[in-house]
Amino acid sequence: MTTSGSFLAPWVAAFQKAGAQFVISPEALQKKLARVRALIFDWDGVFNTGQKGEGVTSHFTEPDSMGSNMLRFGLWLPQESMPIVAVITGVDNRSAMHLARREHFHDVYFSIRNKRVAVEHLCSAHGLRADQVACLFDDINDLEMAQICGVRCLLPRTASPMFTHYVVRRGLADYVTGCGPGEHGVREFSEMVLAALGRYEQIVAARMTWNNQYQAYFTQRQAILTNFYTQKADQIRPASNIS
Repeated sequence: MTTSGSFLAPWVAAFQKAGAQFVISPEALQKKLARVRALIFDWDGVFNTGQKGEGVTSHFTEPDSMGSNMLRFGLWLPQESMPIVAVITGVDNRSAMHLARREHFHDVYFSIRNKRVAVEHLCSAHGLRADQVACLFDDINDLEMAQICGVRCLLPRTASPMFTHYVVRRGLADYVTGCGPGEHGVREFSEMVLAALGRYEQIVAARMTWNNQYQAYFTQRQAILTNFYTQKADQIRPASNIS
């Protein structure tokens, strides 16, 4: 894909070289990203490979955790206002809950059968429009969520070429990562967004020096208490007794 303007070329080329696909033009993606005020992460296949077993919970990696934190800081920076962050997952996964608490995400939606309903609940609860939400996803049960979000990032797997083709052809993704499940796709997306918004070097320098802006962001972040929701019939309900 060719791009116009000398600013775009370096960061676009870097991610294309890593195997990423810009489904819409980088310029159009930049415009969409400028509106983003919330991040939604699927869990299995996004933070991990989705491996499961009896008594086994799927985990996360520190590079992805750092990426999500830097992305939040980058979105916080222009107005010094915290973006909403949530996990929406179809299962009850304790590792997802642990990461959300540790990193002070706003919400975890678990055992969700219809992820569109969860997105609509999140938007209503936080006064957002769906076009202000970016979501990261990997599989068929996420498409109802991707269909309504403003920015959609697919983490593809080699075993599902037809699914990737379907998502791209139907316009259900704006960006397809070069790094698939288990390969730090969250980190890739985070770095791509920060580069697209022209904030990557500023964010790294602020975190490295723990400057006043990062301290202000971190204080706001640490004050967030994570809420937990689940689905009962067609309704999203608060979940109690989450340990």
